[in-house]
Amino acid sequence: MSDWRSRAARASRRPFARPTGQQPDPAPEHSMDPRAELLDDGVRLERSVVDAAVYRGGHRIAGADSLAEVYRQVPGEPGTMAWIGLYRPAEEQLLEAAERFGLHELAVEDAIVAHQRPKLERYGATLFVVLRAARYLDESEQVDFGEIHLFVGPQFVLTVRHSQSPDLSVVRRRLEADSELLALGPEAVLYAVLDAVVDGYAPVIAGLQHDIDEIETEVFSGDPKVSRRIYELSREVIEFQRSTRPLLQIMASLEAGFGKYGTDEELQRNLRDVADHATTAAERVDGFRQMLQNILTVNATLVSQAQNEEMKQLAEAGHAQNNEIKKISSWAAILFAPTLIGTVYGMNFAHMPELGWVFGYPFAIGLMALVCGGLYLVFKRRDWL
Repeated sequence: MSDWRSRAARASRRPFARPTGQQPDPAPEHSMDPRAELLDDGVRLERSVVDAAVYRGGHRIAGADSLAEVYRQVPGEPGTMAWIGLYRPAEEQLLEAAERFGLHELAVEDAIVAHQRPKLERYGATLFVVLRAARYLDESEQVDFGEIHLFVGPQFVLTVRHSQSPDLSVVRRRLEADSELLALGPEAVLYAVLDAVVDGYAPVIAGLQHDIDEIETEVFSGDPKVSRRIYELSREVIEFQRSTRPLLQIMASLEAGFGKYGTDEELQRNLRDVADHATTAAERVDGFRQMLQNILTVNATLVSQAQNEEMKQLAEAGHAQNNEIKKISSWAAILFAPTLIGTVYGMNFAHMPELGWVFGYPFAIGLMALVCGGLYLVFKRRDWL
């Protein structure tokens, strides 16, 4: 056991990564329940122990609210089950529970480190299940993901949460109100937690659908910021897909063990219903990812078309400007010819051949007209004028 403790201690010191900008979750409100502070027998529970109780025949046993009392009564007579809920427990608490219930060291290490993918593993008579819950935050229009670890044994259930969601106090109240279902034992608790996690996906799917509808509108309105929003939403959908897709394998593994482990028929039907809902959620999420890929492609096409249109307008403007420059240059050349001739004959030299010539003036004028006319025709043929 010393090797196990040292290994778990090393694992607990690994960096606990948190998405950028995400603040630590506040303690859940239901952890402030009076049982989580001071019990009737004067035993004070740790803040990380949300609830701890022993159930027999689907009913909560009075006076079994302290951890010491829960540990003392398990294992008990047939039909007795302990359910302990921990919220970000200290390493020592989790190791103590592992010793009491004989949990496998690898599963305990995963529960200490957290940030595991959804999975189901069996260690002897104990199931270790990792689930990822999700909730949609309307204020920031973002999806917040939570993680829960379940150890399900023949006479106990240990739940370990590292995030505020899901609120398992609601699940506990639901089961305590249905003694027939709770009497089915730890598998009933596993079903109820699975059902709560999968039901929690529905508001997230609705929120993502609303975001995608908004993005489609922004894409066709030409909003320049839409590309960033598509990218951010795509990351959330991919993360959501990593939560829902492995859940199908978990449900398939549970269904495969119905006959071998003698699962109650009513519980089998309930678990199949959860599997159907999980499949629907996974398919919707897969569809969202494909939709976002298509939207990104359409947005890239629209951006490219807009850029091409701008380039076309710039080219047309440049062409028009070039035509104007050619016209100005042509007229400048035409006007330059008579200026040149006039300048030559305006020089004050005493001996110039044409100065004393009777036809000198008409000749100069004619030469100007001839040169100007020739240049005009040349530029006209080249469409410069």
